[in-house]
Amino acid sequence: DMMLDANVWGGHLAAMASEEMEEVYPIPGKYPRGKYLLVFDPLDGSSNIDVNISVGTIFSILRCADGVTNPTEADFLQPGTRQVCAGYALYGPSTMMVMTTGHGVNGFTLDQNVGEFILTHKNMEIPADTSEFAINASNSRFWEPPVKRYVDECLAGREGPRGKDFNMRWVASMVAEVHRILTRGGIFMYPRDNKDPAKAGKLRLMYEANPMSFIVEQAGGASSTGRERILDIQPQELHQRVPVILGSKNEVQRVVEYHQQ
Repeated sequence: DMMLDANVWGGHLAAMASEEMEEVYPIPGKYPRGKYLLVFDPLDGSSNIDVNISVGTIFSILRCADGVTNPTEADFLQPGTRQVCAGYALYGPSTMMVMTTGHGVNGFTLDQNVGEFILTHKNMEIPADTSEFAINASNSRFWEPPVKRYVDECLAGREGPRGKDFNMRWVASMVAEVHRILTRGGIFMYPRDNKDPAKAGKLRLMYEANPMSFIVEQAGGASSTGRERILDIQPQELHQRVPVILGSKNEVQRVVEYHQQ
């Protein structure tokens, strides 16, 4: 409700869609309408609230087609390459907003003394190589062979085929995971598995995968399902789920190559 209330009256939007709502939310007739569509996950990592671990908000902005006065779900079903802006707010020791408009990635930190976001992280870049990976290892028995191979090689450390040690991380908050990767590199994986074969993946394409992929690619990283670039996927429905593998370019490419073998 807070996200809807904060954006409904500004005159920039034609409609909104939330991960927490089944249907599109049109801008009421009493407010001016704009030419953009807002898609958002209002509280990513909500399972961490009780234990005081960082959570956040993810958003994506799309253009509404010319001549559309009452946008429907079909108007939102645009591939990630057509995003005009994407970002997230991180609620942690400090409050940050990280965003891209397709010209690099910048981070802004809230200065509570003046109530404004100050540019503190200019032109954020993800290192191409990393020795850190993030995945929910409790699902390892369900992983597909390419993912299991990649993780096993990382865990084998310097005695294994990679010839170096890796650290494993898992916060269960995509905003926190991606922010760490933007800050110091790494790879985040929520891959397709056999736990529920009916589901193509866990994360939502429109609300999580597309905006985070846009940010990561603009910072020099890569993002894939393991089989295709996430930003190239044509959405079929508003709450479509996909596998997500994103982060340092060379590590993502390695996982993609394992899927191709």
